[in-house]
Amino acid sequence: MVKLARAEGAPFFRDDETVPGLLARAAAERPDHVYMRANGEEITCASLAARVEHVAAGFAALGVKPGDRVAVMMGHHLDHVICFFAIMRAGAVLVPVNVAIKGPGLVYQIEHSAPSLIVADAEFSDVLAEPIRAAQAKGARADVVWRLREGETVLPAPGHALSQMSVADAAAAPVIAHDWKDLRIILYTSGTTGAPKGVQMSDRMVQATALGSIWLSDMQPGSVLHFWDPIYHVFGAEVLVLALMVPVTLHMVPRFSASKFWSEVKDAGATHIHFVGGVLQLLLKQPPNELDLTHGARIAWGGGCPRDVWGAFEERFGIEIREGYGMTETSSFSTINPGGSKAGKLGSIGTGVDYYAVEVVDELGNPCAPGVPGEIRVAEREPGVLTVGYYENAEATASALREGWLYTGDLAHVDADGFITYLGRKKDSLRRRGENISAWEVERVVNDHPEVAECALVGVVNEMGDEDLKIFVRRIEGSTLQGADLLAWSAERMARFQVPRFVRFIEEFRKTPTQRIQKQFLSNSIEDFDYDAESRGARAER
Repeated sequence: MVKLARAEGAPFFRDDETVPGLLARAAAERPDHVYMRANGEEITCASLAARVEHVAAGFAALGVKPGDRVAVMMGHHLDHVICFFAIMRAGAVLVPVNVAIKGPGLVYQIEHSAPSLIVADAEFSDVLAEPIRAAQAKGARADVVWRLREGETVLPAPGHALSQMSVADAAAAPVIAHDWKDLRIILYTSGTTGAPKGVQMSDRMVQATALGSIWLSDMQPGSVLHFWDPIYHVFGAEVLVLALMVPVTLHMVPRFSASKFWSEVKDAGATHIHFVGGVLQLLLKQPPNELDLTHGARIAWGGGCPRDVWGAFEERFGIEIREGYGMTETSSFSTINPGGSKAGKLGSIGTGVDYYAVEVVDELGNPCAPGVPGEIRVAEREPGVLTVGYYENAEATASALREGWLYTGDLAHVDADGFITYLGRKKDSLRRRGENISAWEVERVVNDHPEVAECALVGVVNEMGDEDLKIFVRRIEGSTLQGADLLAWSAERMARFQVPRFVRFIEEFRKTPTQRIQKQFLSNSIEDFDYDAESRGARAER
């Protein structure tokens, strides 16, 4: 397992190392190494660094200063990679935006982060129009750089063309004294009982996301990674940075495709694949194929692999599962099980990475005995690897960070050997196909429907063992609103992954004395629905 060179007992991170510094060093020490293959092009470390300099200079020419926030809403392509590093090179703070978000959720994120600049693919101009107006009305500059589609020459809305940034004078790139303490990313994660929270990630945290992945995946020089991971997620960012720490090559594909997955892996000569919850199940559902055991990859690393899927996946595809656990607040992985099913423990998320203390504790903060469920909490053993809090949200920060510990809201138990088994979430937050989903966000949109009196969202286990969404709805008096119509209306106002699968209409909700819906009394069965979007069928529409 690569640990990266360090003296015994020395820190895992250097105070003179930064993410922009990693790129500069890779370009100087291995200029001809192929960092990435994308759309038939090979991008060397030197080429990447040169392109980043041009775009960083272009951003600076538009008035972007160190500390300014720059929101990015772009698809999975090379320009996104360049902008990722150029924003950091300019000393600005990256605010990644999930390309599936629209409506109130997008307005909130742009308005709350108050960006100086927004960089976006032209195809998102319509969904960004209202968020841009809202942010500017609150005093944000929110200037826009558009990436045009091939062959386009006309901007979709006021702003600038990314192509102009790409030819800016690289010599004009600002001289920035980067530091490991610098705020590099504000990454919005799903809210639980409230709005999404902007996790503040320092430069060192961004480095730690990569280092944890390197340890978990046994990443070695010369490895090739099948790179489908969205860059607006922390696991996409960690892959970009780990390829600077270890001389590997990223083979970029536009998106995850279950049907094309193994042919893409084989064609790329990939040694490693990455997964999040739901991905392995989708691959297992594919028809048997001759590529199942001839794809060439040897390790799959990530988080969210159910115990029963673990063995089935390894047996069918001949690839070793490496399971970990974490969250954006803990620089992605805070625990890892690098031994896989051979040397580790099947179904376990492992033990704390070396720069974290990880405990399972009871309601009073006392460590739980082996086998006793409790909440996972994490503290840093090395400064800078844990978030300092949520951007402009002191209340959420105070709730999560207490006496040096981050309380994750996730349940687990630990065995006598210190290996942790993940049990689920305490929070009112759900997870579907690798996406964290705020029940509050979904409920807010559904409640806006003129025929909905109130609603509540819960997670249910579907036929694949993955989590799906079930919305309980109390209609206004006299309404005959149907599930299909409600979900079609919702799909226009929220991301696809946020749209519930099951709809159940009820007459009344059980509530607390303070009129909060008691979700614990709502059925998590997938048999008692009024509408199922997957089968487009009504069991008892009424």
